[in-house]
Order: sequence, then C-alpha cells, then structure tokens
Amino acid sequence: MKQEEDFEANLAGEEGQSEETKSSWFKRIKKGILTSTAEKKETPEGLWSKCPECGYICTVTELRENIFVCPKCNYHHRIGSSEYFDIIFDEDQYEILYENIRSKDFLHFTDLKSYDKRLQETWAKTDITDSIRVARGTVKSLDMVIGCMDFEFIGGSLGSVMGERISRAADLCLEHRIPLMIICKSGGARMMESAFSLMQLAKVSGKLSQLTDAGIPYISLLTDPSFGGISASFGMLGDLNIAEPGALIGFAGPRVIKETIKKDLPEGFQRSEFLLEHGFLDFIVHRKELKDKLATVLSLFKN
Repeated sequence: MKQEEDFEANLAGEEGQSEETKSSWFKRIKKGILTSTAEKKETPEGLWSKCPECGYICTVTELRENIFVCPKCNYHHRIGSSEYFDIIFDEDQYEILYENIRSKDFLHFTDLKSYDKRLQETWAKTDITDSIRVARGTVKSLDMVIGCMDFEFIGGSLGSVMGERISRAADLCLEHRIPLMIICKSGGARMMESAFSLMQLAKVSGKLSQLTDAGIPYISLLTDPSFGGISASFGMLGDLNIAEPGALIGFAGPRVIKETIKKDLPEGFQRSEFLLEHGFLDFIVHRKELKDKLATVLSLFKN
C-alpha cells in the first residue's frame, strides 16, 4: 500500500528532519496503520445467520421471515416450541399448559456436575421450563393440542416431566376429543433420571393407545434430530408419522452404527427422505406447507 511505502521511506529519514518531528510523524502514521483494526467496531452478535448446509449467509430477520428455512437451499434450521406454535396455530393464539410441572433430582445424580445444578443453570439461561411444552389452540379453526420438544433444554431429553406432560395432554384430548400432535426433537432418554426416564416410554405409549381406542388422531412430526427412546416409542406410533425435509431420525446415530458394523452407510442414511423411501414415514412436509397440510389432515380425520 502507498501509505506503507511512504511509512518505510520516511523511516529512512531526511537528514534535515529533527528527532522530535520524526517521532511525532511516526506516532501519527502508526496510529493510522497499526491501530485501525483494533478501533474497528465489532458486528453485534445475532444479526447474521450462516446455513450449515450450503453456507448461505443472510440476516436473522430474513431467515425469520422465511420461517427459519434457508432461502437458497431450503435447509430447515432447528427451531423451538415458540416458533412452531407461532407457525401452526391461528393468529399466534394458543394456551400453554402444565408449566407448573418441573423436573426434580430424585436420584441425586452427579456426573461433571449435579443434576440439580444442571437444571438450575438451564432454567436460569432459558425461559423454557422443561424439554417439552404443551399448547392448545386452533389450526384453521380446527382444535388441536401440540406437544413440542425443545432441544435447548438438555438436548430435548425424555424425562419424567416430558412423560407426564404428554400423558396429561392425551387425557385432555380424550376428554374433549381433540387431535394430538407431538413435534419430536430429542437426543433420547435423560440419563440423569435413569429408570424414571425409561418408564416414560411405556407410560406415553399406553396413553396413546387410549387415543387409538377412542378414535382420536395422533400425529407424530419428526424433526432434526429425533433419536433414542423417542424414535423407539411414541415418535413412531402416530396414526400419521411425518417429518421435515432432511431431518436426521433413528435410534443410534450414523457414526455409532458405522463404527459398530465397520461398514460404510448408504448415502442419506437416517435422513427423512431415506426413511420415507423405506416405509417408515407417511410423508415429508416443508415447514411453509405444514399448517395447510395439518388442516387438510385434520379435516379428513374429522370427516
């Protein structure tokens, strides 16, 4: 750069220039060249988002307006229960249920930290009370109860609170004959609750069988990721099992399976498109079409 060349040339100096003048000039140039980067203002966090699939960069506002789907490649970013409820329910109007039920450290479990401390820290940094939230509202004027998991809360893990909230949601649906949908997003059972967690698989599955006997629809929407005890139980027990595009769905992860069988896995293994092709799903629904598809399905079930 010309400024740097001038800087180096003047360092050689001119014999008639005083030391004081040289020092003043050096400080001025040094400030212009060397401190400009440090003085540059940093871009505030949370303004931009980069697609993990194609690398496309857009503003968070643009991504939100596109329902958190990449405008370039249609990659479905992970979102939480609040976003799903806003997308699905009419005019963003819904009632959150069972928030008073909270997790407890029954077993006094400790790994790197105690389970109780982990819960306290999670509650402090999020406004989520557990790994699933249940809401009641309407989808194009049709009543529906939705349980949506939040991966932000200990990986969306299945604990006693999740099982209890889903069970109470099923009881509500039985009482008022309202369809139930569970939006799955989980890493599996919550190890800190041990057997209490595993008991929820049978508990929830039993409640869903009561909905089947009563002729009340249950829809399972599998999103990225849906693993472990979730996919091994109620995640795959829907009257309709549907998924978002590209969602990773399975019991053990592809890396674990590959290391176990010592073989390369098929392309797209455990993605929703792979599962649809092999008969595990009824259909895949784009997030932009989710509300319309649900309304159509609910109308058909109602009729």
